[in-house]
Amino acid sequence: MQTDDSGLDRFDRAILAELAIEARVSVTELARRIGLSKSPTQTRLRRLEETGFIRGYRAVLDPIRLGLDHVAFVEVRMIDTREATLARFNAAVAVIPEIEQAHLIAGNFDYLLKVRTQDMPSYRQVLAEKVSTLPGVSSTSTFVAMEAVKEDVIADVT
Repeated sequence: MQTDDSGLDRFDRAILAELAIEARVSVTELARRIGLSKSPTQTRLRRLEETGFIRGYRAVLDPIRLGLDHVAFVEVRMIDTREATLARFNAAVAVIPEIEQAHLIAGNFDYLLKVRTQDMPSYRQVLAEKVSTLPGVSSTSTFVAMEAVKEDVIADVT
């Protein structure tokens, strides 16, 4: 069986693709969908989990139904970009639940944050009390999303 640079073959990729669409599928059904028997599918699944290709399983919640329909993207400029400053910032960002995503950026600013809250007043509070007080922050710029046109997880791993 031929593998790619990551060590995955077509069955491994098929497993990942199916789980990205429906993580709660039974091993028996997963095996049927990818064209293997249950035992080798289960072995492959366990290996994909142990080697970190599958980091976990979770429910995908609807933030709109939960009343969290205000999305802002925040450009963050840092005082400096030394490794210690970035590490302190990264650790502090990780514990703020309103920050859904944080990316270190190569460009005119240092980080791009996706912040989800109930409304503008709650966003302003998160910005003032949490984001602006993060270690090493020099300045921020906010861009409010008007509509989510596409928000998907990776499903095409083939």
